[in-house]
Amino acid sequence: MSTHPATTAASTPTDAELLARHVAGDPHAFGDLVGRHQDRLWAVAVRTMRDREDAADALQDAMVKAFGSAHRYRGDSAVTTWLHRIVVNACIDAIRRQRVRPAVRGLDLELVPGPTSERETVLDVRAAVAALPDAQQRAVVMVYLQGYSVEETARVLGCAAGTVKSRCARARDVLGGLLADGHAPVAA
Repeated sequence: MSTHPATTAASTPTDAELLARHVAGDPHAFGDLVGRHQDRLWAVAVRTMRDREDAADALQDAMVKAFGSAHRYRGDSAVTTWLHRIVVNACIDAIRRQRVRPAVRGLDLELVPGPTSERETVLDVRAAVAALPDAQQRAVVMVYLQGYSVEETARVLGCAAGTVKSRCARARDVLGGLLADGHAPVAA
């Protein structure tokens, strides 16, 4: 006996169906949707933030935003792509808001004697990335920090692959200039 396609679809709704159910008022649909993708969304947040606590905060902000803005989902991309875009944007916003210097988890780097430490280098790079224009920042974070291909990044950002390549190239030029003298801008 074969299973009717409608029965299978009814037992396992698509991501788009779950999102539509959420918008229609189903109190469980959004949780089911996020549950399907939570591991990958978490991985994106951790790779972007490089800190589990910061990633958890950014992911929570992203899910609150997705929950409240689901009615604006247009269907131009897969629901997972839409969710990933929201997570990446929330992470970038969180990085921008962070005070990169002088403290990292309570350590005052201005008090660390000697040459530039690896931690300060990481902070300099983060500050320099945070100083990039938003479009370049998103491309750099996805391609170089998260390891997405140019094509995947283009799909998530909703632009052409050539645009991603040019944004990354321009960002590399800017980052090279900012980091060449060892002094990245201090994020506020």
